Amino acid sequence: MKRGNRTTVSEFLLLGLPIAPEHQALFFILFLSMYLATVLGNLLIILLIRMDSRLHTPMYFFLSHLALTDVSFSSVTVPKMLMDMQSIHKSIPYAGCMSQIYLIIWFGCVENFLLTLMAYDRYVAICQPLHYATIMRQEKCVSLVSASWIYCSLRSLLHTLLLVRVMKRGNRTTVSEFLLLGLPIHPEHQDLFFTLFLSMYLATVLGNLLIILLIRMDSRLHTPMYFFLSHLALTDICFSSVNVPKMLMDMQSIHKSIPYAGCVSQIYFYIWFGCVDIFLLTLMAYDRFVAICHPLHYATIMRQEKCVSLVSASWIYCSLRSLLHTLLFLQVSFCDDITIPHFFCELPVLLKMSCSDVSVNEWLIFIETGIIVFLPFATIVGSYIRIWASVLKDPSAKRFFKVLSTCGSHLLVVCLFYGTVAEVYFFSSPSISSNKDIAASVMYMIVTPMLNPFIYSLRNRDIKQALKLFVNRMKSCSYIT
Repeated sequence: MKRGNRTTVSEFLLLGLPIAPEHQALFFILFLSMYLATVLGNLLIILLIRMDSRLHTPMYFFLSHLALTDVSFSSVTVPKMLMDMQSIHKSIPYAGCMSQIYLIIWFGCVENFLLTLMAYDRYVAICQPLHYATIMRQEKCVSLVSASWIYCSLRSLLHTLLLVRVMKRGNRTTVSEFLLLGLPIHPEHQDLFFTLFLSMYLATVLGNLLIILLIRMDSRLHTPMYFFLSHLALTDICFSSVNVPKMLMDMQSIHKSIPYAGCVSQIYFYIWFGCVDIFLLTLMAYDRFVAICHPLHYATIMRQEKCVSLVSASWIYCSLRSLLHTLLFLQVSFCDDITIPHFFCELPVLLKMSCSDVSVNEWLIFIETGIIVFLPFATIVGSYIRIWASVLKDPSAKRFFKVLSTCGSHLLVVCLFYGTVAEVYFFSSPSISSNKDIAASVMYMIVTPMLNPFIYSLRNRDIKQALKLFVNRMKSCSYIT
């Protein structure tokens, strides 16, 4: 393990624009006007496209995202530049510099992809006009744009993390890796638990991939509920894959260590996918509420573009939320104790190990995480209260069992997820051994994602029918070959 003292910085000085002092006011007004024109002009384009149904075409869909990207891209640096033009001390904190780098790369990358998609759209419209509606169908356009935002977010994170390795904040002792204690398992039971957790992880990946495949193949499952379920399955795969493969490797290794950059990556993706999981469970509860309590308006309320917007917003917001916690963690210093009493890099555990002031980190976790957990949970509980109140107004055995079959799977998944999360973050006591927290972490990171596909397949008639159709198709293909 490499350790050592190195002198680095906590802020940077910006020289700013090479403008003579007597021209500062003129250029300030000029750039402020240009920035306001950028923001207001692009927001107007977005508003017009949203309001006019004639503009609900792929070209203008891409244009609205380009306008949003232009507003975001300009807002990363221009407000800071304008503030510095009116300030004597032109500096930027370390975290602010990292944020600028992340967001510039992200929005710049998205803009490149959007311009490419717009060029492809024009190519199809002019060169293949008869097939335009088929090739540039709505769900494909939405998938391309969503993939652009998510890929560029990951690309930007990669560059930011690589830069973090070069720029260490503060004059302190830094570490290049952490030691993981791993799971509290006796050596003679290691092989047994390794086989068990490997089987559970493979079941999680294959089961959730099967759910996604069935939903994509069966047109009867192209509804909002199953659209949310396919994203939940994808999130479960990603959530388990953040830590479980590393945990399995450590179970077969003597030296259980993780590099600093790997630890930061685990924190980022763990918070990101966990946050998306919470939002998707909330959206699924809202979908069931609308379907049962407002069935006549269901098609209008839960229209496809609204569902796609809600899911895309969840992925993007959770990415930014995760970035905030990760950037604040990068300012934390560690002294002698670099042994993590866990099988992965969990943010609260690492903050307890720190020898620097982490009050800001802890307050942000307490307030922001509390809001993120409790507001969606309150929404889910409120939705089910309204659902059962609606059922009790017109009670009948047929309606009761119909609602139970519709909502039972989702309600069971919610109880599993929130129950284990609450056990770790709200009901655990520092005086109790950390083994209980580790066991609860295993539950919501390994067991719950594995159970989700089984819960939805065993209790859901539509999924069963889609599975039978898939099996019959596979048999037909095998007979042909």
